[in-house]
Amino acid sequence: MSGRVFFLRLSAIIATGLMTAGLFPPYNFSWLAWICVLPMLIALWSIKGSHRAKKGFLIGFLAGALGFSIQLSWIGVVSWLGAILLPLYLGFFWGIFGAFAASAGNPWQRKNGILETPLHSLITAFTHATIWAGLEWFRGWFLTGFGWNGLGVAFHDSLAISQAADLLGVTGLSLMLVFFQAILLQVGHRALQTRFDGKRRPQWDFILTALGIGILAAYGLIRISLEKNRESIPLKSLLVQINIPQDAGSVLWSMEKIHMAYEDETLEALKSLEQDKTPDWVLWPETALNGRIIRADDGAWGAWWQNTETINRVRDGGRFDLIYGVVEIEGEGKGGELFQKENPRIYNSIAVQTADDELETFRKRHLVIFGETIPFVDSIPFLKQIYEQQAGAKYTGSFTAGPSLDPLPIMLKGIELQIIPSVCFEDTVPRLTRKFVRNAPQVIVNLTNDGWFKESAGAAQHFANARFRAIELRRPMLRCANTGVSAAINTIGSTDHPQSGKSQIIADSKGSTFVRGSLLTDLEIPLRPGFSLYVLIGDWGIIGLFLVGIAAAIIFRTNQKSIPADAGPSPSQNKIP
Repeated sequence: MSGRVFFLRLSAIIATGLMTAGLFPPYNFSWLAWICVLPMLIALWSIKGSHRAKKGFLIGFLAGALGFSIQLSWIGVVSWLGAILLPLYLGFFWGIFGAFAASAGNPWQRKNGILETPLHSLITAFTHATIWAGLEWFRGWFLTGFGWNGLGVAFHDSLAISQAADLLGVTGLSLMLVFFQAILLQVGHRALQTRFDGKRRPQWDFILTALGIGILAAYGLIRISLEKNRESIPLKSLLVQINIPQDAGSVLWSMEKIHMAYEDETLEALKSLEQDKTPDWVLWPETALNGRIIRADDGAWGAWWQNTETINRVRDGGRFDLIYGVVEIEGEGKGGELFQKENPRIYNSIAVQTADDELETFRKRHLVIFGETIPFVDSIPFLKQIYEQQAGAKYTGSFTAGPSLDPLPIMLKGIELQIIPSVCFEDTVPRLTRKFVRNAPQVIVNLTNDGWFKESAGAAQHFANARFRAIELRRPMLRCANTGVSAAINTIGSTDHPQSGKSQIIADSKGSTFVRGSLLTDLEIPLRPGFSLYVLIGDWGIIGLFLVGIAAAIIFRTNQKSIPADAGPSPSQNKIP
């Protein structure tokens, strides 16, 4: 490899890595989503000679690892090892794409160098886009998955385009972006050839692609209008965010200080409200209270006195349903009393406690590896040591994954509402939240604590990914966090107040969400939620297109003659670098 070629490939790797990192908080350069993959595609399609798949894998891997290492640098607040290993792992999926794009999918190494036609261009774009999207889906599923920051998440603030997420999920937006850039590059390639030899070539593939994107934008505008005009029931909720500091897994406040903070902040907020603005719900974040709930299989329950005392004091502020995060322990009844089971299972739960102190809980299903559970920790003891060294907290055992996929029922103004429960990072797992959807008025409730990662970009990235659940499912969302982002999100993914248009996010005057405070939010809960293709088919749309894309690549490849490894460049390749 010449020094010039090496420099150009390295530049492409860096350009794509930096641009993809720039799509997400704290940078939010969403416009880069339309061009970020172009440098890498140029490098991949320009590979000649032997071992193209290996070279392509290396280019894709390095570009992905660089991009993710910047995006996910906030993980280093908790674990420097995780901040290194996770980007390398995620880069592997980009490497697979690179291997395909440089070899079997390469449009510039076909038919002895003859350039592609618009039809070839569309097939190439389709195979690249579907394989990219399939790999994004796979990394969000494999080994419990880490699906954060797919390309489509760049549109978290672009409402017109983001509405199409209700078709194939946010991954469908990633598919669109790769398709567009593959078309753009091939059209540019043909235009350069025309400049050199003077022969005009059709470009209708670009016209069709631009028309398709225009249709998606129009679809988005139509959906926004439809969602705003649905018959709905108003819900007032008070979100309380304390901003309790943490050092990795260690909370830096005492139990008494934490409970007093929730009491004071909630009561102060309730007393400041006008009588007609009393909230229907008050929300506290994940594991807000230090005391635990003990619950038996028959529904009987009890709570640590610290919890009971705090909740009773807050009840003085009015009549409302309280939704909060709590650690739940298995219990059993004996002689008319409730006891903790021997070797009980422990759950990270959401508690919904009505104004009449009736209680329902949801036990978190999707546990965070090395955060809430450590696989094989009993048989591989050094895993516990790694956790304690990295998190700076003693490992006290794993949570148990909850079994239920049923939404939580709750009455609102005489109408039964359903809560789609979501704890911590579960709101970044679309295949899970979709399973709670029913044909009824529903609202997604996410209680989380991103305090582990201090004042880093982790909370904002979490929020950017979570907003798409409201669009995909066409259900509004309430998020209550310890350190942000606490917000109300409507069915188009917007935080705007339904009347005033003011953003419903807890933040200070400078826009920082790392504050202590509360916010009275208003959400419109549709009585008949809007149609969503993603609700009907879930990830099978992307999986199906992924399989079709692989089949198309194989079929198309068998009908093409690749340039032999020792073949000289064609005239067109001599002219176009």
